Amino acid sequence: MTDWLPPLLSINDFDGEWRRYFDAVYQAFQADFCGTRPDFMGKRMGLKRQPLLQDKESTYWHFITDGKVEDERQCDFDRCARIRWPRAMIERCPAGRPAEEDVVLWWKTVRNNEDRYVLALPDFSYIVILADRGEFVLPWTAYTVKEQHRRARLDREYEAYWEGIK
Repeated sequence: MTDWLPPLLSINDFDGEWRRYFDAVYQAFQADFCGTRPDFMGKRMGLKRQPLLQDKESTYWHFITDGKVEDERQCDFDRCARIRWPRAMIERCPAGRPAEEDVVLWWKTVRNNEDRYVLALPDFSYIVILADRGEFVLPWTAYTVKEQHRRARLDREYEAYWEGIK
């Protein structure tokens, strides 16, 4: 059940006007990660600012765009619509091993030779990635997982992590 998540921010709410929508998405990001920042498991939350693009932080672009090559990333309306979800998930993430009633699952993994936390909805349909920098974490990216095989792989990764913690 995802009724606890903030409502989607749709371009239709802005009569399809891209500039107004883009500004609203950025304002939501600023409110959640620039003004105040949540803590995560006792660690402070930083923010990857550089490289700035259009005077906007790198983390922002990773939250709203998709693609492997930095300067070729494309805007993703699913990501934009869910711009308020990463903070909500961070705030609802349990500090210890997730229980059956928790609305956010988490585990640690290594991606691109870096320690990362993965936060996921229980059906693995949406994830938030945080980079672990020791004394602090950086919100790295967040996205919808549409393919069932990718959700199954995330589920296996989650199960394997907690199996190894026993």
